[in-house]
Amino acid sequence: MSTDSLTHLDELEAEAIFILREVFAKFKNPIIMFSGGKDSITLTHLAKKAFHPGKIPFSLLHVDTGHNFPEAIQFRDELTQKLGVKLIVAKVQDSIDSGRVEEETGVGATRNFLQIRTLLDAIDTHEID
Repeated sequence: MSTDSLTHLDELEAEAIFILREVFAKFKNPIIMFSGGKDSITLTHLAKKAFHPGKIPFSLLHVDTGHNFPEAIQFRDELTQKLGVKLIVAKVQDSIDSGRVEEETGVGATRNFLQIRTLLDAIDTHEID
């Protein structure tokens, strides 16, 4: 297919697929961050297209705040099983329980900032590039 006939969206998709293949070629252990939101689902779909008919050669990493809807966790688990990809789940609650982070309390408390330590620990534990 000539690039002259590609739509703008087709060009963006082709570029994303190229980048995913380059990442796989250049890094020892890359991952796809997977929250279950539209961005990470789209990236996972693009990775599926990039390596078709083979499997996605990346693990998916979900930093779980513990505040997800059960349906989101079910979707994540079913998708990774269907795709045959390894799922790494790093739980913020584990970081709290181990004393690595301290949970905020009160009005407006959030676990957003706690995800950083949990992510860094997962990167170290799993030797992610």
